[in-house]
Amino acid sequence: MLNQILTQLETDQDNALDRLFSLLRIKSVSTDPAFAADCISAADWLVEDLESIGFTATRRDTTGHPMVVAHSGGDGPHILFYGHYDVQPVDPLNLWHNPPFEPVIEETDAGPVIRARGASDDKGQLMTFIEACRAFKAATGALPCNITILLEGEEESGSPSLIPFLQANADELRADYALVCDTGMWDAQTPAITTMLRGMVSEDFTIHAANRDLHSGMYGGAAINPNRVLAKLLAGLQDDDGRITLPGFYEGVSPISNALKDQWESLNFDASSFLGEVGLSHPAGETAYSALEQIWARPTCDINGMWGGYTGAGFKTVLPAEASAKVSFRLVGAQDHEAIQAALRSYLEAGLPEDCSISYRVKDGAGATNMPVDAPYFTAAQKALSDEWEKDAVFIGCGGSIPIVGHFQEYLQMNSMLIGFGLEDDQIHSPNEKYSLKSFRKGARSWARVLHALSNI
Repeated sequence: MLNQILTQLETDQDNALDRLFSLLRIKSVSTDPAFAADCISAADWLVEDLESIGFTATRRDTTGHPMVVAHSGGDGPHILFYGHYDVQPVDPLNLWHNPPFEPVIEETDAGPVIRARGASDDKGQLMTFIEACRAFKAATGALPCNITILLEGEEESGSPSLIPFLQANADELRADYALVCDTGMWDAQTPAITTMLRGMVSEDFTIHAANRDLHSGMYGGAAINPNRVLAKLLAGLQDDDGRITLPGFYEGVSPISNALKDQWESLNFDASSFLGEVGLSHPAGETAYSALEQIWARPTCDINGMWGGYTGAGFKTVLPAEASAKVSFRLVGAQDHEAIQAALRSYLEAGLPEDCSISYRVKDGAGATNMPVDAPYFTAAQKALSDEWEKDAVFIGCGGSIPIVGHFQEYLQMNSMLIGFGLEDDQIHSPNEKYSLKSFRKGARSWARVLHALSNI
């Protein structure tokens, strides 16, 4: 049966590209109200396309842009597939080689690519899954398992409607597990399943001292300088080996397994090249860990901004009345984001000298996400991807956060597999976004293999 599905995908490739191009022409920029009607048009286009292959699909209006929800019914495991149809703004327009909403096939040194806004993030990605479903229906008359599809229209603008929608429709959307396509490959030959996402705590605070800025000649020495207080506190957050010094910070941090460590080492990640691309040369995190571990599997503390006093042209000999900073922590494992925020505040307040106080601008936090890679569906998906590509699929981490995965855990009580076919140089969010034609073709074939494998668990 699988060979029938793969043959159908190859036979229908030109039509699949036509469908993708039709969707790419819709200017579904979610963050700009001027494109609200286009977002509705994109949702309606997807509803009609999903209905054409037998899904029961509806547009669900929200206080923002619509969701698209589709159900197939059927036997076997129940899978929720998630993607988003909204795209980033195209500015600066003058840097695009072609109009961003007029997709074209362009030849490059790495092979042909689809060039358009949304080609990789995320219209091209979500259509690989839909094309796999279409091939199942065309070749066999049915989908291999029970599939629900959720397509969001606000991912690129902060997803303000998503949590209320998940809460209100939890019973309808809850499945055995979710498939999320908004990720990428390790490289152009190696597919990947992202299994680790770091969480985050961020704090934005100000240290206050005198009731006004002071002349350093008249007050220097006698008056406390909040810039000096801030610098000392921030410098004390890490030791010389890169470890974070907050009490209890590493509670919940576990080393990665030897098997996963071996897999990561087999990727031959070149830290020198990685850092060299941005003009750096030496990993600056915890000295006991490789650069890849520092990015994917270790927590961090970063000073994202600090300011106080006069910063304009020339020089002004002033003792500022206040000094501010923005500090964030990337979290891993079972670290408690609320406990870490409390530890940071305790540290800052304990280090304040006489005549200083502190105020906070509250920021939300979230814990890390870790997937059960030893679960049967992870093993099945890994083998299915390996069968399609030149190299075996690998489990990788992600240094950032993908909020939808945490939301699925919190509101739908289910885990996710993050499988995508984007490449590092796809220029998502930038002018001249592209999606490899190979990624589009083999992405659809990969989903066909994954669905076939999952249906047999």
